[in-house]
Amino acid sequence: MRGFLLRACIVAVGLWVASSIVPGIEIRSGGALVAAAVLLAVVNAIVRPVLIFLTLPITLLTLGLFLLVINGLMIELVSALLAPGFYVVSLWPAILASIIVSITGWFVNGFIGPEGRVEIITVRRL
Repeated sequence: MRGFLLRACIVAVGLWVASSIVPGIEIRSGGALVAAAVLLAVVNAIVRPVLIFLTLPITLLTLGLFLLVINGLMIELVSALLAPGFYVVSLWPAILASIIVSITGWFVNGFIGPEGRVEIITVRRL
């Protein structure tokens, strides 16, 4: 549970960075940001695998680039569910936001272990 909350915080940071960089994404409050991060984590855990399975031929045909569209659609779904507080104009800003959230998550998850604890590996030279 702690790992889920930590990763939801990472997604929240990614969404905040995306809303400050990408025009067309608006987050109106901190509560909406937290709700969007938690809802995006739930949508990515439940809806995204089903959608990936259903669109597998298109994903294979585009050599995986269609996954960017699926990630953007997940952000648009969250935007539709949290309409007044989290707003995305169209699919292109959603795709750019998904790239930023992915890069932020990839970078920060490098410091987090499988149990949800911050782990920094240091190398000592003898």
